[in-house]
Amino acid sequence: MLAKRTSKNQITLPKDIVKAFSDTEYFDVSIEGNRILLVPVKITPVGSTLEGVRDKMKRLGIAEQDVGEAIQWARGKKK
Repeated sequence: MLAKRTSKNQITLPKDIVKAFSDTEYFDVSIEGNRILLVPVKITPVGSTLEGVRDKMKRLGIAEQDVGEAIQWARGKKK
C-alpha cells in the first residue's frame, strides 16, 4: 500500500490499515533502519496507571523483592 506525505508533512493511512486499528487513536512513532514504525498506544488516566501496574505484577507473580533486585541489577550495569 502506498501513502503520500503532504506539503504539511502529514501522511494519510490507507483504509485497510485504519480498519485493522479502528479502536486506536494514538501511535508511538519511531525509526527502525529505513522504516517508519507505528505502534498503537493506549492512553490511560494518570490515577489508574499505578493500580494497573500493581495488578499486572500480581498476575505475573512479581513480588516487591523482585522489583528491588531488578533495580539493583539495572543500577549495577550502568557502573
